[in-house]
Amino acid sequence: MRSHGEEEFRAFVAERRTALVRTAYLLCGDRDEAEDLAQVTLTKTYTSWARVASVENPDAYVRRIMVNTNLSRVRRRRVTHFLTDRLPERAGPDSTGGVAERSVLMAALARLPAGRRAAVVLRYWEDRSESEVAQILGCAVGTVRSQTFKGLAQLRKDPQLADLIPRQTEPSTSDTEVRPWPTTAPH
Repeated sequence: MRSHGEEEFRAFVAERRTALVRTAYLLCGDRDEAEDLAQVTLTKTYTSWARVASVENPDAYVRRIMVNTNLSRVRRRRVTHFLTDRLPERAGPDSTGGVAERSVLMAALARLPAGRRAAVVLRYWEDRSESEVAQILGCAVGTVRSQTFKGLAQLRKDPQLADLIPRQTEPSTSDTEVRPWPTTAPH
């Protein structure tokens, strides 16, 4: 890689590394594996930087590399990793409620098939449009809609998430004011 291309790559990494590691964590559910996934993704990006830099949206191209690398990792995995609801003891402020909720959510995400998980993570946690997600995953927008719909439906049905999902209640009639329909038009 020429020095100009290397400078562009270094700038890209400096700007996007944290976001890539966060996305990797959401895809694989383990901090160490997320670091590894981000590193492998950046290595693959470096080796083909000339091609990556020439596309219209290099960020989407790199995320597609990450999603494909993660899918390959999941297919090769021989030992299943389980996310736990217990974290190591640490001194600090008590944030167990938030940590517990996050652990339950991460475990529920881990139970989604890899394609649905990628669609949900990219669409809702990364706040990307359906067309961006379709471009990253290399599929049609309809497939993204289908995968996110099915993924969210699966998460809503997850019994361990039942306490985290607010229940919608219908307003009672005493809470709403009933007005008669006007019989004459206002002047």
